[in-house]
Amino acid sequence: MKTLIVDDERLARMELRRLLQAFPKIEIVGEAANADEALELIEELEPDLLFLDIQMPGKNGFELLTALKGSAPDVIFTTAFDEYAIKAFEFNALDYLLKPIDTERLKEAISRVEDNQPSGQEEDKSDVIRSSEKPLTQHDQVFVKDGDRCWFVKLSKVRLFESMGNYVRLYFDDQKPLVLKSLNSLEERLDPQTFFRANRKHIINLSWIEKIEPWFSGGLLVTLQGGDKIEISRRQTIRFKELMSL
Repeated sequence: MKTLIVDDERLARMELRRLLQAFPKIEIVGEAANADEALELIEELEPDLLFLDIQMPGKNGFELLTALKGSAPDVIFTTAFDEYAIKAFEFNALDYLLKPIDTERLKEAISRVEDNQPSGQEEDKSDVIRSSEKPLTQHDQVFVKDGDRCWFVKLSKVRLFESMGNYVRLYFDDQKPLVLKSLNSLEERLDPQTFFRANRKHIINLSWIEKIEPWFSGGLLVTLQGGDKIEISRRQTIRFKELMSL
Protein backbone atom coordinates (compact mmCIF):
# COMPACT_ATOMS: atom_id res chain seq x y z
CA MET A 1 0.00 0.00 0.00
CA LYS A 2 1.83 3.11 -1.25
CA THR A 3 1.92 5.66 1.57
CA LEU A 4 2.90 9.33 1.75
CA ILE A 5 3.68 11.09 5.05
CA VAL A 6 2.82 14.80 5.14
CA ASP A 7 4.00 16.73 8.21
CA ASP A 8 5.98 19.95 8.62
CA GLU A 9 7.92 18.52 11.60
CA ARG A 10 10.87 16.36 10.56
CA LEU A 11 11.01 14.50 13.88
CA ALA A 12 7.30 13.68 13.61
CA ARG A 13 7.88 12.22 10.14
CA MET A 14 10.82 10.17 11.41
CA GLU A 15 8.81 8.81 14.35
CA LEU A 16 5.86 7.85 12.17
CA ARG A 17 8.18 6.19 9.68
CA ARG A 18 9.68 4.20 12.56
CA LEU A 19 6.26 3.12 13.83
CA LEU A 20 5.14 2.07 10.35
CA GLN A 21 8.04 -0.37 10.04
CA ALA A 22 5.90 -2.81 12.01
CA PHE A 23 3.36 -2.92 9.16
CA PRO A 24 4.83 -4.73 6.13
CA LYS A 25 1.88 -3.84 3.89
CA ILE A 26 2.69 -0.14 4.27
CA GLU A 27 5.21 1.04 1.65
CA ILE A 28 6.36 4.59 2.37
CA VAL A 29 7.00 6.13 -1.05
CA GLY A 30 7.71 9.69 0.07
CA GLU A 31 7.52 12.50 2.59
CA ALA A 32 6.38 16.11 2.31
CA ALA A 33 6.91 19.01 4.70
CA ASN A 34 4.01 21.13 3.42
CA ALA A 35 0.90 20.99 1.27
CA ASP A 36 2.55 22.25 -1.93
CA GLU A 37 5.20 19.53 -1.78
CA ALA A 38 2.50 16.98 -1.01
CA LEU A 39 0.36 17.99 -3.99
CA GLU A 40 3.28 17.45 -6.35
CA LEU A 41 4.14 14.08 -4.81
CA ILE A 42 0.53 12.90 -4.84
CA GLU A 43 0.31 13.65 -8.56
CA GLU A 44 3.66 12.01 -9.23
CA LEU A 45 3.50 8.95 -6.94
CA GLU A 46 -0.29 8.31 -6.78
CA PRO A 47 -0.20 7.01 -3.18
CA ASP A 48 -3.00 4.86 -1.79
CA LEU A 49 -2.77 6.41 1.68
CA LEU A 50 -1.86 9.74 3.27
CA PHE A 51 -0.77 10.27 6.84
CA LEU A 52 -1.66 13.95 6.94
CA ASP A 53 -0.88 16.59 9.54
CA ILE A 54 -3.48 19.35 9.84
CA GLN A 55 -1.62 22.44 11.05
CA MET A 56 1.18 23.28 8.62
CA PRO A 57 2.68 26.50 7.26
CA GLY A 58 0.83 27.67 4.16
CA LYS A 59 -2.08 25.39 3.31
CA ASN A 60 -3.32 23.20 6.14
CA GLY A 61 -4.27 19.56 5.69
CA PHE A 62 -7.90 20.31 4.85
CA GLU A 63 -6.90 22.86 2.20
CA LEU A 64 -4.54 20.30 0.71
CA LEU A 65 -7.39 17.80 0.25
CA THR A 66 -9.62 20.49 -1.24
CA ALA A 67 -6.88 21.34 -3.76
CA LEU A 68 -6.54 17.76 -5.00
CA LYS A 69 -7.62 17.08 -8.57
CA GLY A 70 -9.37 13.82 -9.33
CA SER A 71 -9.60 10.99 -6.82
CA ALA A 72 -8.14 11.36 -3.33
CA PRO A 73 -6.07 8.75 -1.48
CA ASP A 74 -7.36 7.33 1.79
CA VAL A 75 -6.50 9.71 4.61
CA ILE A 76 -5.46 9.27 8.24
CA PHE A 77 -5.08 12.62 9.95
CA THR A 78 -2.28 13.05 12.50
CA THR A 79 -2.41 16.06 14.80
CA ALA A 80 -1.66 17.24 18.32
CA PHE A 81 -5.09 18.87 18.57
CA ASP A 82 -8.50 17.20 18.89
CA GLU A 83 -10.66 20.20 17.97
CA TYR A 84 -10.41 19.29 14.27
CA ALA A 85 -12.06 15.89 14.63
CA ILE A 86 -15.52 16.87 13.37
CA LYS A 87 -14.08 18.65 10.34
CA ALA A 88 -11.90 15.61 9.65
CA PHE A 89 -15.09 13.53 9.40
CA GLU A 90 -16.45 15.96 6.79
CA PHE A 91 -13.42 15.11 4.67
CA ASN A 92 -14.19 11.40 4.97
CA ALA A 93 -10.94 10.55 6.73
CA LEU A 94 -10.49 6.92 7.74
CA ASP A 95 -9.09 7.83 11.14
CA TYR A 96 -7.79 10.66 13.30
CA LEU A 97 -4.67 10.02 15.37
CA LEU A 98 -3.57 12.32 18.18
CA LYS A 99 0.16 12.92 18.66
CA PRO A 100 2.13 11.36 20.20
CA ILE A 101 0.76 8.44 18.22
CA ASP A 102 -0.10 5.37 20.26
CA THR A 103 0.99 2.06 18.73
CA GLU A 104 -2.36 0.34 19.34
CA ARG A 105 -4.30 3.25 17.83
CA LEU A 106 -2.02 3.14 14.80
CA LYS A 107 -2.71 -0.58 14.48
CA GLU A 108 -6.47 0.12 14.57
CA ALA A 109 -6.08 2.80 11.91
CA ILE A 110 -4.09 0.52 9.59
CA SER A 111 -6.70 -2.20 10.05
CA ARG A 112 -9.39 0.29 9.08
CA VAL A 113 -7.48 1.18 5.93
CA GLU A 114 -7.17 -2.49 4.99
CA ASP A 115 -10.89 -3.01 5.56
CA ASN A 116 -11.58 -0.04 3.29
CA GLN A 117 -9.60 -1.40 0.37
CA PRO A 118 -12.00 -2.05 -2.54
CA SER A 119 -12.91 -5.59 -3.48
CA GLY A 120 -14.02 -5.53 -7.08
CA GLN A 121 -15.26 -2.22 -8.40
CA GLU A 122 -13.63 0.77 -6.74
CA GLU A 123 -15.80 3.61 -5.53
CA ASP A 124 -15.33 7.08 -6.98
CA LYS A 125 -13.79 9.18 -4.22
CA SER A 126 -13.49 12.43 -6.19
CA ASP A 127 -16.22 14.01 -4.08
CA VAL A 128 -14.12 14.34 -0.93
CA ILE A 129 -16.46 16.57 1.08
CA ARG A 130 -19.75 14.82 1.78
CA SER A 131 -22.98 16.77 1.94
CA SER A 132 -24.63 16.61 5.34
CA GLU A 133 -28.03 16.58 3.60
CA LYS A 134 -27.57 13.13 2.07
CA PRO A 135 -29.05 10.16 3.92
CA LEU A 136 -26.33 8.06 5.52
CA THR A 137 -26.02 4.65 3.88
CA GLN A 138 -24.04 1.61 4.97
CA HIS A 139 -21.20 2.80 2.71
CA ASP A 140 -20.76 6.06 4.62
CA GLN A 141 -18.55 6.64 7.63
CA VAL A 142 -19.42 8.49 10.80
CA PHE A 143 -17.21 10.17 13.34
CA VAL A 144 -17.76 8.92 16.89
CA LYS A 145 -16.18 10.48 19.98
CA ASP A 146 -16.73 9.05 23.45
CA GLY A 147 -14.55 10.62 26.11
CA ASP A 148 -10.98 10.70 24.81
CA ARG A 149 -11.53 7.95 22.23
CA CYS A 150 -12.36 8.61 18.59
CA TRP A 151 -13.46 6.34 15.74
CA PHE A 152 -14.30 6.69 12.08
CA VAL A 153 -16.80 3.89 11.61
CA LYS A 154 -18.23 2.57 8.39
CA LEU A 155 -21.97 2.27 8.99
CA SER A 156 -22.06 -1.23 7.51
CA LYS A 157 -20.24 -2.31 10.69
CA VAL A 158 -22.80 -0.78 13.05
CA ARG A 159 -25.29 -3.51 13.86
CA LEU A 160 -27.39 -1.67 16.44
CA PHE A 161 -28.27 1.79 17.75
CA GLU A 162 -29.77 1.92 21.25
CA SER A 163 -31.41 4.94 22.88
CA MET A 164 -30.01 5.80 26.31
CA GLY A 165 -31.95 8.90 27.30
CA ASN A 166 -30.30 11.87 25.58
CA TYR A 167 -27.61 9.60 24.17
CA VAL A 168 -27.40 6.79 21.61
CA ARG A 169 -25.14 3.78 22.07
CA LEU A 170 -23.58 2.36 18.90
CA TYR A 171 -22.69 -1.33 18.69
CA PHE A 172 -19.85 -2.21 16.28
CA ASP A 173 -17.02 -4.74 16.55
CA ASP A 174 -16.49 -5.02 20.32
CA GLN A 175 -17.10 -1.30 20.89
CA LYS A 176 -20.17 0.35 22.46
CA PRO A 177 -19.54 4.11 22.54
CA LEU A 178 -22.16 6.71 23.49
CA VAL A 179 -22.90 9.79 21.39
CA LEU A 180 -24.91 12.82 22.44
CA LYS A 181 -27.79 12.49 19.99
CA SER A 182 -31.41 11.40 20.10
CA LEU A 183 -32.52 8.22 18.35
CA ASN A 184 -35.21 10.19 16.50
CA SER A 185 -32.72 12.65 14.99
CA LEU A 186 -30.42 9.79 14.05
CA GLU A 187 -33.27 7.93 12.38
CA GLU A 188 -33.89 10.95 10.14
CA ARG A 189 -30.33 10.73 8.78
CA LEU A 190 -30.13 6.96 8.23
CA ASP A 191 -31.14 5.14 5.04
CA PRO A 192 -34.44 3.39 5.90
CA GLN A 193 -33.68 0.60 3.42
CA THR A 194 -30.79 -0.52 5.63
CA PHE A 195 -31.53 0.80 9.12
CA PHE A 196 -34.89 -0.11 10.64
CA ARG A 197 -36.57 1.40 13.71
CA ALA A 198 -37.48 -1.79 15.54
CA ASN A 199 -39.07 -0.15 18.57
CA ARG A 200 -38.92 2.98 20.71
CA LYS A 201 -35.35 2.22 21.85
CA HIS A 202 -33.61 0.46 18.95
CA ILE A 203 -32.59 0.88 15.31
CA ILE A 204 -31.15 -2.26 13.74
CA ASN A 205 -28.99 -2.82 10.69
CA LEU A 206 -31.04 -5.20 8.53
CA SER A 207 -27.94 -6.78 6.99
CA TRP A 208 -26.92 -8.05 10.43
CA ILE A 209 -30.11 -10.06 11.04
CA GLU A 210 -29.39 -13.74 11.61
CA LYS A 211 -32.73 -15.06 12.88
CA ILE A 212 -36.39 -13.94 13.02
CA GLU A 213 -39.04 -15.56 15.21
CA PRO A 214 -42.58 -14.76 16.41
CA TRP A 215 -42.84 -12.87 19.69
CA PHE A 216 -45.48 -11.71 22.17
CA SER A 217 -48.49 -9.62 21.14
CA GLY A 218 -47.96 -10.11 17.43
CA GLY A 219 -44.40 -8.76 17.41
CA LEU A 220 -41.18 -10.37 16.25
CA LEU A 221 -37.84 -11.14 17.86
CA VAL A 222 -34.73 -10.74 15.72
CA THR A 223 -31.31 -12.07 16.59
CA LEU A 224 -28.38 -10.16 15.16
CA GLN A 225 -24.99 -11.60 14.28
CA GLY A 226 -23.11 -11.39 17.53
CA GLY A 227 -26.09 -12.49 19.62
CA ASP A 228 -28.03 -9.26 20.27
CA LYS A 229 -31.77 -10.00 20.54
CA ILE A 230 -34.11 -7.11 19.66
CA GLU A 231 -37.88 -7.04 19.80
CA ILE A 232 -39.75 -5.55 16.86
CA SER A 233 -42.91 -3.96 18.22
CA ARG A 234 -46.30 -5.04 16.95
CA ARG A 235 -46.72 -1.64 15.28
CA GLN A 236 -43.41 -1.92 13.44
CA THR A 237 -43.84 -5.59 12.56
CA ILE A 238 -46.22 -4.78 9.68
CA ARG A 239 -43.72 -2.40 8.11
CA PHE A 240 -40.87 -4.82 8.78
CA LYS A 241 -42.66 -7.64 6.96
CA GLU A 242 -43.35 -5.38 3.99
CA LEU A 243 -39.72 -4.28 3.89
CA MET A 244 -38.38 -7.82 4.16
CA SER A 245 -41.13 -9.32 1.95
CA LEU A 246 -42.13 -11.82 4.64
